[in-house]
Amino acid sequence: MSCLFMFYFGLNMFFMLKKHVLMLLLTLEFLVLTILLMLLNFLMNFMFDGMILIYFIIVMVCEGVMGLVLLTLLVRSHGSDYTKSLMVFSC
Repeated sequence: MSCLFMFYFGLNMFFMLKKHVLMLLLTLEFLVLTILLMLLNFLMNFMFDGMILIYFIIVMVCEGVMGLVLLTLLVRSHGSDYTKSLMVFSC
């Protein structure tokens, strides 16, 4: 039950914090960690193989690195990570 509360709290914070891209990335990482915790609880309750956890952690790390790379490119090209000052859709 606490995992669902954490997931709801993370989604709530994701939709409320829209000022900085870094805060959005941090809340996404919190949501992924909560999903990892729920997956761990599910696998422990039903005694499944834990190999899927390794795959999920690999995907989680790749997603985090990709977010940081995109944030770095965004800051270098636009000068800040404010979402209001970005003109992403003006291509």
